[in-house]
Amino acid sequence: MSQPLDILGGITAEQFLAEYWQKKPLLVRNALPEIANLLEPNDVMELALDENITARLIKQKDKDPNQWSVKSSPLIKADFQKMPKLWTLLVQAVDHYSFDLAELWKKFPFIPQWRRDDIMVSYAQKGGSVGQHFDFYDVFLVQGYGHRRWQLGQMCDAESEFVAGQPLKLLPEMDVNFDEVLAPGDLLYVPPGLSHYGVAEDECLTYSFGFRMPNVAEMMDRVSDKFADDQLLKNPLTDIIRDKISPIGQISQAELEYLKTKLLAQLQNPTVLEDALMSLMSEPKYPENIPDAEAIGTGDLEEALDLGYSLILEPASRLLYTEDEDELLFWANGEGICISDAFAPILKQIADGNPVLLDEKLDDPDMLEDIVNLLNESILMLLPAADSE
Repeated sequence: MSQPLDILGGITAEQFLAEYWQKKPLLVRNALPEIANLLEPNDVMELALDENITARLIKQKDKDPNQWSVKSSPLIKADFQKMPKLWTLLVQAVDHYSFDLAELWKKFPFIPQWRRDDIMVSYAQKGGSVGQHFDFYDVFLVQGYGHRRWQLGQMCDAESEFVAGQPLKLLPEMDVNFDEVLAPGDLLYVPPGLSHYGVAEDECLTYSFGFRMPNVAEMMDRVSDKFADDQLLKNPLTDIIRDKISPIGQISQAELEYLKTKLLAQLQNPTVLEDALMSLMSEPKYPENIPDAEAIGTGDLEEALDLGYSLILEPASRLLYTEDEDELLFWANGEGICISDAFAPILKQIADGNPVLLDEKLDDPDMLEDIVNLLNESILMLLPAADSE
C-alpha cells in the first residue's frame, strides 16, 4: 500500500479510491498550501481578456438575483463596465498558461493523465456564484485566494430537473447536508452528480482540478472516423446467397443478421478500437492553446546538450502510451506517433510527468531526430533544468 498523502488528509490513495472516488465528498484543510496566492485576481482578469482564452462572465441581476446572464469569450474590457453586485468570471485551462499551476497536477498521481480535463479558475466578488448545480465529472475544488462557502446536497443524474428559462443548468433546490467555508489551500473533492453551491465570502479565486471520462457517443464517433479513413471499408459488401424470393419492401432477418455480423466484426477489431480510443483520449481539449514552436534542427539541439535544459510535456498538449510485453506505442494530440525504440522509454518517462535532462545520454542521431520532431510539433518543450526540479 502507498504512503499517506497530505493532499488527501493523511489517507492513502488506495483508501481514497476505495471509499471516496465517485462515491462521496472529502474536505481537507490546508491540503495544497502552495496554491495560495499563486495567482491574484488581476492575473485572472488579464487572462480573461486574451483572445485565445475560453472564459465566461456570469452575472445576476441586482433587482432579481434569480435572473442570470452569461457572456462567453472573447471578452473585452467593456464587458466589465457597469457590473452588477453579483458576478463570477470562469477561465478555463489556466494550467496551460502557468507552469507553476500545471506542476500541481503532480499532486494527484493516483489519477492517470488521460483522465485530466483542465484546471479552471473561478474569480468572484463577495456573494458571487454560479448557482446550485452538479457536474458529470470528478472535481477537486481548491481555494487559492480569499474564501468561498460551499454547500453540498443530494446526488443528481440526467433525469434531474433544472430551473427553466435560465442560461445555466441550475437546480431548483438542494438538500444541504454539508456547509463549510474554504480558506486558501483547502481542498474539497466533489464526485460526479453531487449537487454543490459555492458562494464567495470575499474577493476570491477557486481552482477546479477537473477529471473527465469519455462518453459512448464520443467513442463511437471516433471509431466511425477511423472506419471512414479506411478505403477498403468503403467498398460495398458482397451480397448474401439469395435462395428464395422475398417481398421487395422487406429486409429478411437473415439479411439483417448478415449486415450486423459484418459491422460487429469491424467493431471487434482491437487495432482499430485501440487507435480510435487512444486518439480520442490524447486529443487536447483546447488545441488553440498549443503554441507554435520555433523550428529547430538536430544541430541546434546538439548545441543545447550541455546548456542545462530538461525535456517536459508542453502543458497544453497530451501524450499517452500503451504498453505490453512486446510493444510501447504513443499517441499525442489526437494522433499516433512513431519514434525510435531507443527513445521510447525516455518518452514514457516524460508522459508520466518526469522531466528528462537533455544531456549526452541523448546524443544519438535517431533520438535527436525524435526530440526535434516532438519539439517542432509542440508536444515537448525545453525548460531550464533548474526550473523543472
